[in-house]
Amino acid sequence: MRIIKTHKNWISKYDALKEKLDELEVFDEFFRAGDISEAEMDEKFNTTVELFEDVEFRTAMDQEEDELSCILEINAGAGGTEACDWADMLRRMYLMWAEKNDYKTSILNEVSGDVAGIKSVSIEIQGDYGFGMLKGENGVHRLVRVSPFNSQGKRMTSFASVFVHPLIDNRIEIDVNPADLDWDTFRASGAGGQHVNKTESAVRVRHLPSGIVVECQEERSQHLNREKAIVMLKSRLYEAELERRRLEKQKIEAGKMKNEWGSQIRSYVLDDRRVKDHRTNFSNNNTDAVLDGDLEGFLKAYLTWNPE
Repeated sequence: MRIIKTHKNWISKYDALKEKLDELEVFDEFFRAGDISEAEMDEKFNTTVELFEDVEFRTAMDQEEDELSCILEINAGAGGTEACDWADMLRRMYLMWAEKNDYKTSILNEVSGDVAGIKSVSIEIQGDYGFGMLKGENGVHRLVRVSPFNSQGKRMTSFASVFVHPLIDNRIEIDVNPADLDWDTFRASGAGGQHVNKTESAVRVRHLPSGIVVECQEERSQHLNREKAIVMLKSRLYEAELERRRLEKQKIEAGKMKNEWGSQIRSYVLDDRRVKDHRTNFSNNNTDAVLDGDLEGFLKAYLTWNPE
């Protein structure tokens, strides 16, 4: 049902885009005949381009984990109370983005700041493509503003780090190629009666690509033990895949830059009314809207960004 839902979603997007393109061709004919104005033609063209760009950026989310929900973590960095307040502002920003885009959220863990704001927070964001949409938010976010916590009203800089990782569920499928399996049979040991101990009902299977070995002697029948061994092997392979993903997360964490000057992926300069992503160079001068969850421009720019 999940696969069918995904396919239906893509087909509906294709149908909507095809309909817009057909309408644009008709508008072009009307425009050439002088039946509509240039402004009307431009408006139709722009709405078609917007839809096309929306579909285009969604095709960038083609990894298996992109479809998953995610957990978003925010940690205050250099800047003391100001940084804790900045982390709280980021929490609000992501919660508002999630609400506007119909994602369900829940706070998994939160540590309050000593004076104001938060030192850290973990937010579960549930919904299709939650991880795919937010994976580009990984990194350090820098705030520049006149601090309300500075008695002299000085302009201050603070930092907070954001990490997004996929919320693993049962969408991960483990396929086992029979050609990759090396089977052995042997007599079961221990209690179990004459039949179990005198027949080669127990099985041992080695998964050649991974080297994982599983034994099963629970059932009286070799056939049943083979079935149980396959289930056990798939569980081990699934566990290995989760461990690989955990190691990938640790690798990303180890490679993340420090929460300080010169390491940010995005700067929020409030008194200059500018938010700029330093990877894609996308910027938005409406800082209030961004902090109220208007992140679509940044998310799309990252997903369609080619660093090469």
